[in-house]
Parts: sequence; C-alpha cells; structure tokens
Amino acid sequence: MEHDSATTLEPARHLEIERKFDVAESTVVPSFDGLTSITRVSRAPTAVLDAVYFDTPEHDLAAQRITLRRRTGGSDPGWHLKLPADVHTRTEIRMPLSAGDGVPADLRDIVLAIVRDHPLLPVAHINTTRTVDTLYGPDGNALAEFADDRVSASAGDADIHWREWELELSENTLADGDATEQTMARVADRLRQAGAVPAGHASKLARALGASAGRPEHAAGHGDSIHQAVAEHLQKLLEWDRAVRADAADSVHQMRVTIRTIRSLLQASPAAFGLGEDAPILDELQQLGAVLGTARDAEVLGERYARALDDLPEKLVRGPVRHRLVDGAHDRYQSGLQASLAAMRCDDYFRLLDQLEAVIAAEPLAPSRGTEKLAEATIADGYRSLRRRVRAAAAADVEHHDIALHRIRKSAKRLRYTAAATGQPKVAEAAKAIQTLLGDHQDSVVSRGHLIEQADVAHDAGEDTLTYGVLYHREVEIATRCEQDLTAALKMLAKAVRTAR
Repeated sequence: MEHDSATTLEPARHLEIERKFDVAESTVVPSFDGLTSITRVSRAPTAVLDAVYFDTPEHDLAAQRITLRRRTGGSDPGWHLKLPADVHTRTEIRMPLSAGDGVPADLRDIVLAIVRDHPLLPVAHINTTRTVDTLYGPDGNALAEFADDRVSASAGDADIHWREWELELSENTLADGDATEQTMARVADRLRQAGAVPAGHASKLARALGASAGRPEHAAGHGDSIHQAVAEHLQKLLEWDRAVRADAADSVHQMRVTIRTIRSLLQASPAAFGLGEDAPILDELQQLGAVLGTARDAEVLGERYARALDDLPEKLVRGPVRHRLVDGAHDRYQSGLQASLAAMRCDDYFRLLDQLEAVIAAEPLAPSRGTEKLAEATIADGYRSLRRRVRAAAAADVEHHDIALHRIRKSAKRLRYTAAATGQPKVAEAAKAIQTLLGDHQDSVVSRGHLIEQADVAHDAGEDTLTYGVLYHREVEIATRCEQDLTAALKMLAKAVRTAR
C-alpha cells in the first residue's frame, strides 16, 4: 500500500542529456584517446545501484516515458523523477532518501494529472553494477560521464539481464551549445565503432516492463483530424499541467489556451465524439478555464501596466501607482495560482481528464465523414456563426458593444482551432488575426475597468490619480485601433474561407 510522505524538503531539478546504447557482454570499452575535446579520463570505483520503480497498476507513467524510482548506492542516492523533454533530454527531479520510503507527496503532485487518484506501487526492481569514466576537456572541467552498466531487472514474473552504455553530458557544459553537441557526437561515434548500437528502449524501466510498459499516449481512436487534434492537445494539457505546478513562465496562459482549444474542437463537432451539444464536459472545461483565468488576467494586467509605466515620462508617474497596479497584480496572480492548483488536485479535475480520454476513443453519434467533408462543414458552420456575431455587433448599442466584440473573438478562436485541426492554415491564420485584435481589445476593456477601480481607491487614500487617467486614455486608443483594423481582418478571413471551399 502506498503512503505519501508529507515533507517540507524542496525537490532539486537537473537537466539530463544522455544517449543510451545496447552492447554485448563481451564488448570492450573503447579508449577515448585521440579526441581533441577530451584531455583526461578518470574512472570511479565500481558502484552497485539498487532501484525500486513506482507506477500505477496500469503503468500510466511509463506510457508517458516518465520514471519514478527510489535508488540507493552510487553518488546520488535518493528519489528520482525523470520527465521527458525531447529525444535525448530529460528533467530529473531529485529528493533525498530522508523524504521517506513511500513516494514523496511533492513528487506525486508533479505527475498528479497522470496518476490522478490511482495508487503508486512498486512495479520493478532494477540492480545495476556501474563503472563510470568522467571525460574532461582542455579547461579541466568535466564534459561528460560514460557509464558501463550491467543490469539485472525483475518486473512481475520476468527476470532479465543485459549490458548497456550511457553517455551523459555534464550540466556545466550545456551553455556551450554546438561545441557540446559536437563532443557528444564524436564520443558516440567512438562507442559505435566499438560495437555499441543505439538503445532500443528509452529507459531501463521500459526494457524491464517490455510490452506492459503502458498504453499509448491518448492515441485518437478514429483517425480523423479532429480526433487527432484533441488527442494531441490533451497531451499538451498534461505537459502544461506540470509546468503550472512548477510555476513556469507563461504556463497558466498556455494551459488555459490548451483547455479552450479542446473545448472549441469538441464544440465544433460534438457528434464526432459521441457528445450532445449541451454535454456537461463542455461546461466543466469552461469552468476550469475560468479558474485559471483569475491568475492569467492578473498576469496580463501586471505585464501591461509595467510596460506602460516604463514608457511614460517620469513626471507623469505620480504616487504609488506602480505598487497598486503592478505589485497588486502579482499578488492577485499568486492568489489565482493557488486557487488553480487547488482545482488541479481535486477529484473533479481527475474525472474531467478521464472523460477527455474517453471522448477521444468514443464512437461518433453520426456516421463519420471524410476529412475533407468534415473540414468544409466545420469551417462553414464556424464562419456562419462568426458572421452572425459581426452583424449583431454592428447593431449593438454602446452599452453592449464591447460584449458583442468579445463574442466575435470567441467565434474567431473556435474557427481558428477547427481550421488548424482540419488542415486549413490560411483560414486559421486569418481567424487568429481577428482573435488577436479582439483579444487586445478585450484586455483594454478589462484594464479600463480595473484602472477606474484603482483610481477610486487611490483618490480615497488622498493620492494623486493623474497617472490612472493617462493610462486609461492609452487603453482607449488601443481599443480604437483594434476596432479600426477589424474591418480589414474580416475581409481577409472572408477571402480565406472562399479559397478553402
């Protein structure tokens, strides 16, 4: 049974760039003499590494090429969580063994969108006898480590043994760019000349688990472009979820965009996913986006005000306006981030992710149309909706004008995502231009409302409110330019839609 360890220890993050090679038992480790970038090699005493790997019963982490282990022995014993970045690069997050015998809560939280409320249990035991050569460059700094591993693994009823080589760059060389890549390539060539071949597995765990390494990463069940797009964006959602938990720059915005993209694609063709037009999952996606919106809106306003204040002459920046607008936005962002994280740790969020996986695999309510006909139908429907909202905006009174423009933006956004998913890049580009224009307009609307509120607070505190008025006037100018440019953008979209037919 799993027992999460409550701890205040902070996980340490490391970037790991390595290449793995399969090698026969009798293969001789090559010499690295003659490589100009390698001036010295030192060999550490052979170490025995003993690791227990944890995953859900369905191997959900393995399906995402993620490994979680508790390892003793060697130079870095502890808990290691490895997250893929690209083919040869992973982020390794470490916690000490003092974090406990059960999976540390901090590590579980990082992959919570994948494991959800499923238990994390031991799935494999891997013992490695390792000999490490450290390769040094002309400046005396370590360039890379070459590990010669003899591995014994047990997973379920299977016991297997193999030998492999690992070549891992030192973190202090990563800033060298091309020179580092060239060194890696030359050393890898030397290993291949000795008889090594690129490994047929991404990790020792993947080899140990073999065919039971987990289900495919949310593959689309019906092969059409809309299903494939939703599957790909669900994968992005899981990745941005991890970024939000790490409070990475722009991550809240990107996760919110991904949620809105999925919702737009489902709305554009609900029957293709076995959904009715009023399916609850659409409301649930909207609610999650709204929770993230609190942090995102604060982030946008804070950055907007910081730029605007930097652009103003010093004599126009009066009183503690930067504290109220920029620092206040940062405080609201932190509050919104905590609310977002709370929502991302609850059962409702886990069930939403379950539902998204289910709709990708669901049988359509209506017979499936060909990709070309599906594209034509969804783009035509989306464009008609946008045109109706353009006409409504033209007829709207002053009080409802901004709301009407915001509705056009929503239609443009949905059309953009649908066009991108169905292979109509020109329509997607034209719709994105409208979405961007009206997004700037809507940010101006929100900003003006906030400026009025903060000006009232500043006035009541006896502060100079001139700067708030100056910023308000700038926002009016921005909104006016957006509306002036909208006509041309709509014409470009009409031309792109006609061409797509």
